Amino acid sequence: MSEWIEACAADDIDEEDLIRWDHDGGPFAIYHTEEGFFATDGYCTHQQAPLADGVVIGTVIECPLHQGRFDIGTGKALRAPVRIDLCTYPVKVENGIVFVKI
Repeated sequence: MSEWIEACAADDIDEEDLIRWDHDGGPFAIYHTEEGFFATDGYCTHQQAPLADGVVIGTVIECPLHQGRFDIGTGKALRAPVRIDLCTYPVKVENGIVFVKI
């Protein structure tokens, strides 16, 4: 059963940026975009590079290793060499705290 987990303070992430968040043995990426907050798996699906080292461009994350890109909201792979979509997770912000549903 999935549950809402407190991840970080909303002001821990600058707009158009992301942080790595580790939970239950796995890394996640939490993003702050102009459209709100989002969460995905923390590693690129191509060669497991940490997405926290990548660049946020609007609602796209660019992998630091080979510049593959994913849509942050849907996880869809947008540019080679990535072909496998990222897993995404619901996010809510309450009282300045970001929660992720795992």
